[in-house]
Amino acid sequence: MGHQLLSLNGCSISLSLSSGSGSGSASQKSILLSNLSPFELVIKVWSAEMAKKGLERYEMVMEIMFLFLFIINLSACRGFEVELELLLAMKASISDHSHALSSWNSSVSFCKWNGITCFDSSHVSKIELPGTNLSGRIPESIFRLPNIQSIDLSSNQLSGEIPRNLSSCFSLRYLNLSSNNLTGLIPSAHLPVLERLDLSNNMLSGEIPEDIGLFSGLKVLDFGGNVLSGRIPDSVTNMTMLEFLTLASNQLTGEIPRKLGLMKSLRWIYLGYNNFSGEIPKEIGELISLKHLDLVYNNLTGEIPSSLGNLINLEYLFLYFNKLTGPIPKPIFNLKKLVSLDLSDNSLSGEIPELFSKLQNLEILHLFSNNFSGKIPNALSSLPHLQVLQLWSNRLSGEIPRDLGKYNNLTVLDLSTNNLTGKIPENLCASGRLFKLILFSNSLEGEIPESLSLCKSLQRVRLQKNRLSGELSPEFTTLPLVYFLDISSNNLSGRIDDRKWDMPQLQMLNLASNNFFGLVPGSFGSKKVENLDLSGNNFSGSIPQSFGEFSELMELKLSENELSGQIPDQLSYCKKLVTLDLSHNHLTGEIPTSLSAMPVLGQLDLSVNELTGTIPANLGNVESLVQVNISHNHFHGSLPSTGAFLAINSSAVTGNKLCGGEKTSGLPPCNGVKNHARWFVLTFLLAFLMMFAIIVFFSIFVRQRKGSELKRVESDQDGTWELQFLNSRASKSITVKDIVTSLREENLVASGKTGLSYKGKSASNNKQFLAKKVASISTSCWMDWTQLCKVNHPNIVKLLATCRSGKAAILVYEYIEGKHLSEVIQGLSWERRLKVAIGIARALSTYIVIVHLVSLLATSLLGKSCKCFNSSAYVAPETKGSSKGLTTEKSDIYGFGLLLIELLTGKSAADPELGIHGSLVEWARYCYSDCHLEMWVDTALTKNNNQVVLNQIVETMNLGLQCTAGDPAARPCAIELVKSLESVVRSGGCVSSGLKLFSVGLY
Repeated sequence: MGHQLLSLNGCSISLSLSSGSGSGSASQKSILLSNLSPFELVIKVWSAEMAKKGLERYEMVMEIMFLFLFIINLSACRGFEVELELLLAMKASISDHSHALSSWNSSVSFCKWNGITCFDSSHVSKIELPGTNLSGRIPESIFRLPNIQSIDLSSNQLSGEIPRNLSSCFSLRYLNLSSNNLTGLIPSAHLPVLERLDLSNNMLSGEIPEDIGLFSGLKVLDFGGNVLSGRIPDSVTNMTMLEFLTLASNQLTGEIPRKLGLMKSLRWIYLGYNNFSGEIPKEIGELISLKHLDLVYNNLTGEIPSSLGNLINLEYLFLYFNKLTGPIPKPIFNLKKLVSLDLSDNSLSGEIPELFSKLQNLEILHLFSNNFSGKIPNALSSLPHLQVLQLWSNRLSGEIPRDLGKYNNLTVLDLSTNNLTGKIPENLCASGRLFKLILFSNSLEGEIPESLSLCKSLQRVRLQKNRLSGELSPEFTTLPLVYFLDISSNNLSGRIDDRKWDMPQLQMLNLASNNFFGLVPGSFGSKKVENLDLSGNNFSGSIPQSFGEFSELMELKLSENELSGQIPDQLSYCKKLVTLDLSHNHLTGEIPTSLSAMPVLGQLDLSVNELTGTIPANLGNVESLVQVNISHNHFHGSLPSTGAFLAINSSAVTGNKLCGGEKTSGLPPCNGVKNHARWFVLTFLLAFLMMFAIIVFFSIFVRQRKGSELKRVESDQDGTWELQFLNSRASKSITVKDIVTSLREENLVASGKTGLSYKGKSASNNKQFLAKKVASISTSCWMDWTQLCKVNHPNIVKLLATCRSGKAAILVYEYIEGKHLSEVIQGLSWERRLKVAIGIARALSTYIVIVHLVSLLATSLLGKSCKCFNSSAYVAPETKGSSKGLTTEKSDIYGFGLLLIELLTGKSAADPELGIHGSLVEWARYCYSDCHLEMWVDTALTKNNNQVVLNQIVETMNLGLQCTAGDPAARPCAIELVKSLESVVRSGGCVSSGLKLFSVGLY
């Protein structure tokens, strides 16, 4: 019998053949089989064997059989080498910044490499390298792996086009290239076994391939978050096994195909954030497996089709921000599995039906910003799982259902801006979980229910602009978690100083425009109070000295009361105070000189009191102070000639015995004979003692005047340049030549709607500055603007000089070196980013008031608007499009919201991945709408973080989207920002899985 022996060493194969006689003798021959083609192998072995004598037929058959086994093994070995070469080629073409491919070397079997999975220990079946910071182009070699079934390169920095040899990957079942920087067209391919294709969140353009239907085995298709255009091709209906279809956030147009009704396996349709038009196809109602239908942010018109009532498995229906009309169709209430229904921001009308009682699984109901009328249905009270109910900005009337909240699980209730009447129901907080109660701008009456005074979960309460009456209960002033309380503009009455105030989280309290009386409480049980408004009541007595202990106070309004006594010196301890309004009281005494030590005081109103004495001269030296009103008091003497008094309006000083000031003040000059004689005598007596001081002061004055004097320089190109320095040091180093020379293309650092910004350098000392070139404006507007820009504040870049000619104007600022926020936050932990957000919010809450006051002052003084130079991506839409261009508090809140979004996503406002949205805000709204955390959050924040942190991230994004709401009135106030962020820290986030809290314009 012949014997065969195979020796395999790497890819060197040795075959030993032997034949023996009956006597036991044997002859043996060894053949080395290496680097031979299969054909050469067959010939060589066959020839060797046929040369043997006495070879038995049986032995020959066995040897041939073994021979083919050798060929198969050799082919496998050569295949191993091919796959090794392809993988090494892939590594060579990709930049591996995080060393995720460090184990990819030939000294180790590639089946043991990071991200590689093999079958049979010899062939690559999976490549999984998500979020490993890879960059470069996707190599074609990856699609030449013959047995590859799964490729996941998502959440990297890969760029360029998707290789065109995708079709060669016949065994591929899973392909995820999402969240990269891929560009170009989606390649056509025929991969019948491919089950999942995810190319979302890239920059792919062009149309969806007409032959997309060749992916006939697909179950998941996600092209969302690109810049695809055109229509949805009809061939998509060939994918009859498709379960998840996501084309959201592109530039797709046309009507939604009616043939989608043929795709019976669909469970998820997400076509939001496109430009689809026409009506919602009634054929969608034939997709009875559908669980999630999202068509938000399109231009869909017509009525909601009744056929949607056939979707008996539907759990989420989102149709908000379209142009839908008509009533809610009755068949919709057949959707008994519905968990979330959002039809907000449309033009729906009619009454809200009582049929809502059939939706017993409903958790979230958003019908706000429509034209619904009639009463709030009692049926809503019977929904046991209802958590969030928002019906604001409609035309609803009648009373709030008596049992609302009694059988619900309410956490958020917003019925504001309607025509509701009657009393606030007793049961709103029956769940014990209500933390946000918004009922403002209605006609509600009666007392605040005692049950709300016992609602310990409340955090944010807004009941202003109603007709509520009665007194505040003792329990209402001891709610432990309330940080925002606004019950202004009601008919509430009684004393509030005879009860205990213990609200340790309180940051904003507004009791204005009520009928409260008695003394002003000296404390509210909180050291965090930032905004206190008690104006428009009947409070009497003196201003508590203990208010000086409010170290976080930024706004204090006590106007239109019956307060008396002196202004306490202790108010100067409030170092963060920006707005102080004590007008329309009976205050006496002089203005405390200590007010001059308040570093960020921006608005001071002491009008209509009984104050006496002179105006402290150093009050004009408060650099942050931009608006003052001291009218209708008993002040005498000269008006300070500095700071906010420099161009004060006559209405702000009238009703006193003052003199001096500029022409705008309307006051007589201080040059009377009697006054002149008195000062002459005093000057004569003190002249000798003051001579040295006068000389010193005069020399300093001359230097400053020299620095700020107007210089004129002739230029051949631009005519006469007028240069005025606002900083004495800058006047010694910067020349007109330096400024004009800086206006070169290579020095350009930023461009915007209002001008170009260049980085310049002084020829004398190489010190850098920033020159912003803008269109020339009128002389009067220019002069007043430069006066306003003299405000010196740590949060405002210093203006060094102004330079203008007949053709152009230039603002010269100090140059501050810095990076984009998206660069700075790389690698920062969530805790650190949250601290950054709180820090910015604190600074902004001060800065906003100052900027806002600048805008107000410009308007009141000039009787016209000087256009502010707003070109940043952080400027709100209404400011960019405004003919006035003046910023408001709400427009600056928009910028803060954008900063929050950058902190959370790691993207910049000008990120190229934004696609159709054109802005980071719209991209974030799209990604956040269904709480897909992994789609929008910076991948660095999802690693090793628990659910509490993830909930904090979601709630912070919710705040960012509130700040960037399209309607300025819907954005929170500056005072609320820090409170909201600190509330996130305290609560650890309270967003449940799948709960969608954000809505455009959420109060």
